[in-house]
Amino acid sequence: MDMQAVHAATLTLDTHIDIRWPEPPDPTRDTDRCVDFPKMRRGGLRAAVFIAYVPQGQRDPVSQAAAADRAEAMLRHIQTRADGAERRFCTTARAMEEAHEAGALAVLSAVENGHAMGRDLSRLALWRSLGAIYLTLTHDGHNDLADSARPRAELGDAPSLHGGLSPLGREAVAEMNRLGLLVDVSHTAKTSMLQAAQISRVPVVATHACCRALCDHPRNLDDEQLDMLRAVGGLIQITALDAFLRRAPAGGRSPATVSDLVDHVDYAVRRIGIDHVGLSSDFDGGGGIPGWANAAETGNVTAELLRRGYGPREIGLLWSGNFLRLMRAAERAAQP
Repeated sequence: MDMQAVHAATLTLDTHIDIRWPEPPDPTRDTDRCVDFPKMRRGGLRAAVFIAYVPQGQRDPVSQAAAADRAEAMLRHIQTRADGAERRFCTTARAMEEAHEAGALAVLSAVENGHAMGRDLSRLALWRSLGAIYLTLTHDGHNDLADSARPRAELGDAPSLHGGLSPLGREAVAEMNRLGLLVDVSHTAKTSMLQAAQISRVPVVATHACCRALCDHPRNLDDEQLDMLRAVGGLIQITALDAFLRRAPAGGRSPATVSDLVDHVDYAVRRIGIDHVGLSSDFDGGGGIPGWANAAETGNVTAELLRRGYGPREIGLLWSGNFLRLMRAAERAAQP
């Protein structure tokens, strides 16, 4: 089977790409970043979710207001990356498909870390109006919505703050469902993830995570969490971050490769089925491995999937089909 033909025909979507902030470089030119539009074109990466990321700070009004301002400025900037022709800003599944059919790159956005919401649920509607398609509930460190998989002692975090989702976090999940924002459970504690999956009316997604059975890292999902994703129709997007893919061997770490990435894909597919697995890079946020070090090397992932026996249909599901299903579910559940 011709890899180039399969790759060219596939709507390849990377669901988690960070951007430099402040002072992001011009993405229409070759840059020192893992992702810019020339690299996307060279690598056949057709669609990208760029992230308005805010680091966790103190859980106080000043820190939360600053985080909100940053997230909203980043969302507005991401919109400017689309020119409406060669690069289309997309907020729905159909718009992304239409961009692909027209030969345009699809530009999407999302917010990482509910700290930016503070205690103001109305910010979720603002973010959706600015084009965001999901919110990652936490980052590293507990926030007012949920416990994180990686508490931060320097912020005063105990192992658990809420026992999973806080009452505000539960309200936020319901509001996200109402607005059509997907619930991203990457970075959340296991308790938070399981509770969010149980209460959300729309299947949840881990937009950048790997399998804990293969690499015992607190950011990875264990088998019980994977099984929950299958039970609710959710999705894990296996990500190209070295520390999530391989345990450090005795004597030091050798870098994970595309083969290790697809090992995690294989494991998740065997455990919960092809319909609940996808792909992401976490480029410019720590992601990038030999073979998929930047967007220009995206075809190497498709080549390894073909080598493992995945066909065009399965490759389409992994790259975008499964995530498009979740986007459509969120759009259907949204209420005016």
